[in-house]
Amino acid sequence: MTTSEYDRIVRRLVEAAGHASQSLGVGRVMGQIFAYLYLCRDPRSLDDLTSALGISKGSASMGVRQLEQWGALEKVWVKGDRKDYYKARDAFGKIIKNVIRDLAGKRIESSSILLHEVEDVLKKKVLKNGKDSDEDAFIRERIEKIRLFQNKAQGMWDGVILKMLLK
Repeated sequence: MTTSEYDRIVRRLVEAAGHASQSLGVGRVMGQIFAYLYLCRDPRSLDDLTSALGISKGSASMGVRQLEQWGALEKVWVKGDRKDYYKARDAFGKIIKNVIRDLAGKRIESSSILLHEVEDVLKKKVLKNGKDSDEDAFIRERIEKIRLFQNKAQGMWDGVILKMLLK
């Protein structure tokens, strides 16, 4: 395989990873960074990422920071150079677990906050009016069902599903 053929294949894989990660809500740049580093034999710097992927240094820096937080990348020391270099890890189960926990956790937390806000509004209305209206009682009942589902879903994520991913 020639260098240009190899470069074309890597570029296609990097673009595919970008599209896949974007469709999962993670962001195109993070998929591209991870795929590029995963397909590189040697560690790469932020400058390498910006020139290879055509992204800004800010995007590269933010993407690398998030990927490090998920355990997808590690910082590597290169003798004789003061820049930070990175390489991709291949513990896919752990990486996916960390991504899911982070993304699902944030969404569950934000929906939980919203539910608390609605519950507070309903409590104030009861205090003011002395009872629930039919609409308020209906909404309160729906919120209780959402909370039950939320608790079950959280239990599944923390238990069976994540354990299966780590096998």
